[in-house]
Amino acid sequence: MIDSLYIGATGLHAQQVNVDTVANNLANVNTTGFKKARVNFEDVMYREVQRASVGAGPEGQPVLGGGGVSVASVHKMFAPGDLKKTDNAFDVAIRGEGFLEATTADGQQIYTRTGRLTVNKDGYLATAEGYALKPSISVPADAKSIEISTTGIVTATFGGNRASEELGQLELAMFTNASGLQPLGENAYRATDASGGPSYGQPEADSRGALVQGYLEASNVKLVDEMVNLMTAQRAYEVNAKVIQASDELMSLSNNLRR
Repeated sequence: MIDSLYIGATGLHAQQVNVDTVANNLANVNTTGFKKARVNFEDVMYREVQRASVGAGPEGQPVLGGGGVSVASVHKMFAPGDLKKTDNAFDVAIRGEGFLEATTADGQQIYTRTGRLTVNKDGYLATAEGYALKPSISVPADAKSIEISTTGIVTATFGGNRASEELGQLELAMFTNASGLQPLGENAYRATDASGGPSYGQPEADSRGALVQGYLEASNVKLVDEMVNLMTAQRAYEVNAKVIQASDELMSLSNNLRR
């Protein structure tokens, strides 16, 4: 058996995952709040090929052969994106670290940095998908506008002589290892054992970011960087394909041997 065939195949598979990841990054270059992903690789199990003629011990030092490469992880990189001005009172960007928490229809807790907010059918401040934020903030139907301070205080203004009313306080969740969060789509994430549990606090407190009303956070994908990553992955894929081709030629030579 020629191991290089199988080793080359592991390289092709790993680089295909790499290309797919880069493609997804590029596809979401204009997605609000999107965080790019990066593939990490690791070498796989080694096995003893033979015993060297000299070395430590009576049997000599073992000669080990590698088994190729595998994908160790694909994790999100939560570097901040640029803030884009929208002048929409329901758009909120997080300048710094932290996540908004929301509750889905089935009671699942999710976390997002996409601050495109709305008022859902039940009258609560919610994500664009209609998931109510946590802590819950009820918005009166007759409110003319809302104001969100950098520290997360939500205030409603009304017409006529009615005074403004404070509706509640938004909080930001933080994680020990944000890269361990599980992506769910819709720019939402779920806590995992790798990320650790969330810790809550007021924006601008304990290293948490500030809320900026009228802005949205853009994707942190840099086109130039991703194009370079794509070319690197493509060349690595080609090299592994060459390994398989060379191994096939060696097998062909062996099969064509004549006495």
